[in-house]
Amino acid sequence: MKTIQGAPGAKILAFGHYQPSKVVTNADLSATMDTNDEWIQSRVGIRERRIATAGESEIDLAVQAGGKALAASGLSAGDIDLVIVATCTLEAQIPNAAARVATRLGIEAPGAFDVNTACSGFCYALALANDAVRAGSAVNVLVIGTEKLSQWIDWTDRSTAVIFADGAGAAVVGPSDTPRIGPVVWGSAGDKADAIMIKDRGSFLRQEGQTVFRWATTALHPVAKEICERAGVDPADLAAFVPHQANLRIIEAIARRLGADKAVIAKDIVLAGNTSAASIPLALSRMVERGEVQSGGLVLLLGFGAGLTYAGQVVEIP
Repeated sequence: MKTIQGAPGAKILAFGHYQPSKVVTNADLSATMDTNDEWIQSRVGIRERRIATAGESEIDLAVQAGGKALAASGLSAGDIDLVIVATCTLEAQIPNAAARVATRLGIEAPGAFDVNTACSGFCYALALANDAVRAGSAVNVLVIGTEKLSQWIDWTDRSTAVIFADGAGAAVVGPSDTPRIGPVVWGSAGDKADAIMIKDRGSFLRQEGQTVFRWATTALHPVAKEICERAGVDPADLAAFVPHQANLRIIEAIARRLGADKAVIAKDIVLAGNTSAASIPLALSRMVERGEVQSGGLVLLLGFGAGLTYAGQVVEIP
């Protein structure tokens, strides 16, 4: 029987991301519904978003992002022994995404499971990967957030069609001599679960925008501060803050109250839209690619969304 020794800590080895090639601008949406660029930008801060083609699934997006992260990590497919996929937009619940993604990437017989906490999913999955490496349940873990929200949106409903989009982001997590992924702070507000929901398999995603906005702008900045406290990090020392890309006004409100004055604030929402569980790894991978945050920099992640759920941790950039 193979025995895996737990590690003193875990770290992110590399990132990867993928966006579909089809761009949908605010002008495109204004041609099919009662909206315009000023209305959309003033409310959610989005200028354009990426939408997958009919033949491009959330599994396809995950494979692209996961493959890039794996290549960047310097590991081979054979080095990965656990795959975790965060998603809430599968066409069907069985089979899961993780096993299919692993097979397509040539990863043989890994542990493979999905996490569905919607927009906070990547942070939940990353926490599980961190714990697995430290406990000795896995050596190297591929963590992916992937969503094809476009297949669950009513494209005549401007309250949702202007916001949501498709994409995927990934990270490879491995052992470290010191902890480079901080303790997770997570929780939920199930009494507000109906604020974002898909009623049944014949329905589209619906949300109570004002309810979510009030909750996010009042309840989450204390969570962000607690994440920093548990990691032993002063917000003033953060290199970047990467919250879920839900709404530009929400992002800016949390950032102001956090006090991370020197941090680069991720605003991927402007050109990528809200990609749920994909938004944090997608935004962070793009920031690293652009050189906006350097190796060794400390980054606060904060996911939040349907459930209502939230989770976050401080991570060190590889």
